[in-house]
Amino acid sequence: MQQFLGADDHARIAEAIRLAEEKTDGEIYAVLARRSDDYFFAAGFVAACGVIIAAIIAALLAHWYWFDLSLPVFGLAILAAFVSVWLVLLLVPGLRIRLVPHGIRYRRAHLNAVQQFLARNVHVTADRTGVLLFVSLAERYAEVVADAGINARVEQEEWNDIVATLTHHASRQAVADGFVAAIGKAGGLLARHFPPTEGKPNELSDHLVEL
Repeated sequence: MQQFLGADDHARIAEAIRLAEEKTDGEIYAVLARRSDDYFFAAGFVAACGVIIAAIIAALLAHWYWFDLSLPVFGLAILAAFVSVWLVLLLVPGLRIRLVPHGIRYRRAHLNAVQQFLARNVHVTADRTGVLLFVSLAERYAEVVADAGINARVEQEEWNDIVATLTHHASRQAVADGFVAAIGKAGGLLARHFPPTEGKPNELSDHLVEL
């Protein structure tokens, strides 16, 4: 898959992580996802509900205006509508997410963030001081997932400020700048609560992962 960000942007983010971790025992990991789900089934369910509602309305109107519509023809029309919806969702993937409610989008993005936190082993650092910075572009969603050792000391408002930084820059098509700024803020929080220890190894790789 072609990367969304260029090599220079990846190098800037990796350097920002390295510099931030020089001042703390905490570990910072960054993940950028184009989308957190393909939304085929979620969009298909919404579209199917639309077809059913439209069919009920059409049946009521036909009855109201005494329009003679045979049951086989009506059934074939509904089947054709379902097939058309399926083909459109299959051939135009960008349409799917527009049919899905925001609540479902955010839940899928949050689930993806948690899955990345676990899959990238951010939760297995020695002092439980790993932090995942996550952005999912299609959902316009950002999240900070922090391990137990950090959450016990850092207030939620401070994480919210980092999330706001990520979303603000992403909305302006400046994703790399957002990560660099957010990494700097996360590094400052970690340095305050978890100052560096002599000889502590780097437990997580210092780079941005694109999905």
